Amino acid sequence: MVLSRFWLVIFVASIAFVIFSLVAGDSYSIDYVLNGKKDDPILISEKYLTEIPQFIQDSIQKSEEKSFVINRDTLNADTTYVYKNQTVKIYSGVQKSDGLLPTCKNSLLDLIIPLIAYLAFFCGLMELLIVSGAAEKLAKRLSPVFAKVFPTVPKNHESISYMTLNFAANFLGLDSAATPFGLKAMQSLQEINPEKEKASDAQIMFMCLHAAGLTLIPTSIIGYRAAENAANPADVMLPCIITSFIGTIAAMIIVGIRQKINFKSATLIVALMTVVSAIVGLLFYINGLDLVGKNFFTANLSGLMLVAIIAFTLVFSFINEQKFVAKSTTIFDAFVTGANNGLQTGVKIFPYVMGMLVAISFFRNSGLFEIISNWISFAFSNIGVSKQITDSLPVAMLRPFSSGGSRGFMIDAMRSFGPDSFTARLSCIFQCSAETTFYVIAVYFGSVNIKNTRYTLGTMLLVDLICVITAIFVASWFF
Repeated sequence: MVLSRFWLVIFVASIAFVIFSLVAGDSYSIDYVLNGKKDDPILISEKYLTEIPQFIQDSIQKSEEKSFVINRDTLNADTTYVYKNQTVKIYSGVQKSDGLLPTCKNSLLDLIIPLIAYLAFFCGLMELLIVSGAAEKLAKRLSPVFAKVFPTVPKNHESISYMTLNFAANFLGLDSAATPFGLKAMQSLQEINPEKEKASDAQIMFMCLHAAGLTLIPTSIIGYRAAENAANPADVMLPCIITSFIGTIAAMIIVGIRQKINFKSATLIVALMTVVSAIVGLLFYINGLDLVGKNFFTANLSGLMLVAIIAFTLVFSFINEQKFVAKSTTIFDAFVTGANNGLQTGVKIFPYVMGMLVAISFFRNSGLFEIISNWISFAFSNIGVSKQITDSLPVAMLRPFSSGGSRGFMIDAMRSFGPDSFTARLSCIFQCSAETTFYVIAVYFGSVNIKNTRYTLGTMLLVDLICVITAIFVASWFF
């Protein structure tokens, strides 16, 4: 209900702002909001040739392309004059994201189709884990810990193994594997949900822990920093780990208090200390490597772990092939069955994803998000927050809405202020230590047709805020 109202509010507010801007003369055309593409120049005016300054007229007439550009060296601020069909079209600035119609198209071609491919493959692997008995064995081993955090989930339930694989994939930065595991976990939890249209306590806890995005190797962030020639691309790794870990603990505590979970359990404390020890041990090992060693380790760990999961699944299935025979199937046929289930899941979640992405696109292109962002930055600067921090806030504010949009701001910060500047590093930590909240809610709850998400959205946004505040303190401490 909350998500539905939020979706409606940002859509209606954006439409109203677009119409107001057109009527007030602040915008010349609204076509870019509907049909424009990301990074396209924006049409701001159209005049007759005689109405523009003489030097521009002369430059256009001398140009073979019948165009003239001013401020070419200023980032995203070029003003371009194009003479065509007896008028001069004037363009300035670039579009922040795809318009409504291109977003509809791209959400299918660039997002859903690749996601369906990932879902098909990993759901096929998960079917092998189920039939071979590996998922059951994993669930039995982890049940004592999960019983404390997810008290409503039956002992040895298969959802435990799916949640574990999801957390592990996120932990290693394997986004392509994390989503299929997470969707399978939601579907499994939905089977024991007594109210099918209302999120259960277990689903809310899982979603909020997932949103905290605990990551050990932020491979994509390191890659972007390396591409921008950072002196040490991996220097934000430890701050990212600390921030996401604090976010994860905060999510567990906030939801746990709401669900009256007992955190004094010795099993839970031992499990948390084990995770902390493992993280600290790996950090000590990584910090002991030279720059080449760090880059090699961080570039290969995630890939090796994914290959190890695939190899284990296939070998374990081969060893327990008799279980497949007992169910009148083969290893390959079981894989195909699981892949087909993944395909159906991908088709099912497409409308939810498209609806959310279109609303976010409209919100950004309307200019309303930029105004809100600027006002928030202005308010923070007036209470003494340094400009280095306020310059990185757009990444934090856009991250819950759009991963691609916030990533664009992050790259822009590295190029504008330098990859080793405080602003750029803080932007990287913001990007790494939170989840695309609205997208994740649309995908995960949409996959099981849950309409009432209860307090999930509010909690996930609160966790995002905690991650932002933590990131600022951690970045100030390190850099």
